[in-house]
Amino acid sequence: MLRIIYYFLIALMIGISTTVQAADLNARIKIDTERTIGEINKNIYGNFAEHLGRCIYGGIYDPGSKLSNKMGFRKDVLKAAKGLNVPLLRWPGGNFVSGYHWEDGIGPKKNRPERTDLAWHTPEPNTFGTDEFIDFCRAVGTEPYFAVNLGTGTLDEARNWVEYCNVKEGPYYAELRKKNGHTKPHNVMYWSLGNEMDGFWQMGHKNADDYGKYALEAAKLMKWTSPEIKLIAAGSSNFYGGADPHGWNRVVLDYLKDYVDYIALHKYVGNRDNDYYSFMASTMDIDERTSIVEGQIKEALSKSRRKTPIYVAWDEYNVWYRARGGAAARGRNALEEKYNLEDALVVAGFLNAFIRNAHIVKMANMAQLVNVIAPIFTSETDMFRQTIYYPLALYANNSHGTALDAFVDSPTYDTEQWKQVPYLDVSVAYNNDEVIINVVNRHLEESINTEIISQTGEFSGTFSVYEVNGPDVKTENTFGSEPVKSVKKPGIKVKGNSFSYEFPPHSYVMIKGKLK
Repeated sequence: MLRIIYYFLIALMIGISTTVQAADLNARIKIDTERTIGEINKNIYGNFAEHLGRCIYGGIYDPGSKLSNKMGFRKDVLKAAKGLNVPLLRWPGGNFVSGYHWEDGIGPKKNRPERTDLAWHTPEPNTFGTDEFIDFCRAVGTEPYFAVNLGTGTLDEARNWVEYCNVKEGPYYAELRKKNGHTKPHNVMYWSLGNEMDGFWQMGHKNADDYGKYALEAAKLMKWTSPEIKLIAAGSSNFYGGADPHGWNRVVLDYLKDYVDYIALHKYVGNRDNDYYSFMASTMDIDERTSIVEGQIKEALSKSRRKTPIYVAWDEYNVWYRARGGAAARGRNALEEKYNLEDALVVAGFLNAFIRNAHIVKMANMAQLVNVIAPIFTSETDMFRQTIYYPLALYANNSHGTALDAFVDSPTYDTEQWKQVPYLDVSVAYNNDEVIINVVNRHLEESINTEIISQTGEFSGTFSVYEVNGPDVKTENTFGSEPVKSVKKPGIKVKGNSFSYEFPPHSYVMIKGKLK
């Protein structure tokens, strides 16, 4: 009997201990405006539009719809895209570009050929092409970012596309653009040299040496045609059994170090096992992979005479796992992922990592803009903003200026892959005497009381607070109902070098106010 009572008391003590620990989670965030990382480039809030599923046709472009304007663009999509403050829009792929021949998509629409897209096994009518995409970018207020076909495409095809877009007048393709109704050049600044060429799934897949040699020749012709353009090398996609990422990137950089301005990396994550805490930690390797590639860039530049830097572009990233294989990846409704709150928190984790690496990450493109693994979702008669829309909009509209190297002292947890994962995932921006603090509380059940400390200058005034949260991490948005969205919370009156905030469980919170 005494032994039974003993074990009962031990169990009770363990239970009490666990409860106290869970209810007493505390953290500190220290901010020093002199500990800078680098300038945050607005292009890290970019997006992506591929000829895939209903991203273009029935998403961006829906001529004949009562919801579209005279150019065929969905007005509700335009409004939602403007809300994301999209600085840069990548197009036309993705896997699609490795079989795309841009001349099919220019000129009178009645003369444009229909093709079969082998990347996504769908017909391509080519009624939306170069000029339509440029018009859409101008309507949204974003800059175009083109990917050229280095899979089935030729060197001349890449060069000619640059001429069509950027040369004012004179040569054949510049005059052809004018004939097609665009007298002024499109001035497309950003061009990627193919897409995921390390992957066996890619049309025209090449090994690192073959890609490096071919991309180098394309780069030369393209820059000779329009010297001011910025080129992006196809780095490691690092999923679905692609090439060794570190070996691929090293070889590609060695070939292209004198011509490219960025190297592109891709990452998609998911929660197939319904393991919340592992999913919350799935962006942990962004910092690590970025750091490795940064070292490879330094190695390549040590063998170059160029004076300008090479940056990292995470030009495809998102949560993508439900609509990934088989029939879900084909046809008109391909890749129509429906997002919940935990997905939105992971997207905020991506953006925190990009800001923490602002000195080297100067571009990122969420894949994609509409319907296809996208923040904006449409039907023939309606549109709603998915959960992932809201963190991206908050960051893109607020987190600019200089990234600060904040000190974060947070409780941690372990996963099978990652040890000591901080419950608080943090980035900090400083812009014109205003500090912008982005915090994801990964804890599923507990708030974390956090002291926010300024080590240079004082906080003052009323700080704005915005929160993305919901009743449950599995909560989704849908037509007519958006329970997960940005909510403006009561402001915090602050004076001095510190204040406290209790970050709710499973939340993303942005706090901003004066620090000087």
